[in-house]
Amino acid sequence: MDDDDWLTTRFDAHRAHLRAVAHRMLGSDSEADDAVQEAWLKLSRADTQEVENVGGWLTTVVARVCLDMLRSRRSRREEPLESESDAPVGGTPESEVALADAIGPALLVVLDMLGPQERVAFVLHDMFDLSFEEIAPIVERTPEATRQLASRARRRVRGATAPAVPVAQHRELVSTFLAAAREGAFDRLVAMLSPEVVMRSDERAVHISAANQRKGAPLLAPEMRGASVVANVFNGRAQGISTAVIDGQPGAVWAMKGHVHTAWLFTVEGDKVVAIDCIMEPARIAQLDVRID
Repeated sequence: MDDDDWLTTRFDAHRAHLRAVAHRMLGSDSEADDAVQEAWLKLSRADTQEVENVGGWLTTVVARVCLDMLRSRRSRREEPLESESDAPVGGTPESEVALADAIGPALLVVLDMLGPQERVAFVLHDMFDLSFEEIAPIVERTPEATRQLASRARRRVRGATAPAVPVAQHRELVSTFLAAAREGAFDRLVAMLSPEVVMRSDERAVHISAANQRKGAPLLAPEMRGASVVANVFNGRAQGISTAVIDGQPGAVWAMKGHVHTAWLFTVEGDKVVAIDCIMEPARIAQLDVRID
């Protein structure tokens, strides 16, 4: 295997993790993809012979790229960074991790309130378990100052997300939705969908659905709107589909022998599904961080 093939293989092995890190920091699919692509460019140009931990090196690179993007975003908004006391806040490591896991998709909204360095420190430590010693060079602070950044961010996140519905409830809604789909319970499906729900399908999904009409596949379009229309796509189907957590959000997959062929990302607000994204493009699926239930 030549050097280019070796680099490509190592990068692909970490791609899903890197995209999950970038998405958590940036809250945008397109920006996360840009950050991961920038990491690849830096890897391909760097002398990696002395790099012992490629995954850690790539995570650091993506984090720095995201920090620059957050700073640029903040500058465009012309919002001054807020300053708060750096006094430490109590809490065990276990409770900190539980906080990050429980917030789920709502966290992306809350993170916009944080300064770029706070956001990076919180995400890398509380959600991806990097030490403050590892994060400190990225945010250009001492380990102790980095600890305070994460502590301050955690305090603000706790205060802002107290009313948020836990991800576990959203996952339960997705599970109930799929059960209703299997049973052909059309009215129950409609009841779980927002009247303005939108379903988006990628080009491959649209093509495959059209080619399998005689086998009972639903007819998909790039974008479909309305509870009845979306419910009809799933009604009487969903056999073999499993619930999953995809990039930290509730979702579902159709997989064989652990290989995901189709992924559905559900966006839930309150007790209603407001959006579903159907993904079948292999390259896009490879970028997802999927945990099948």
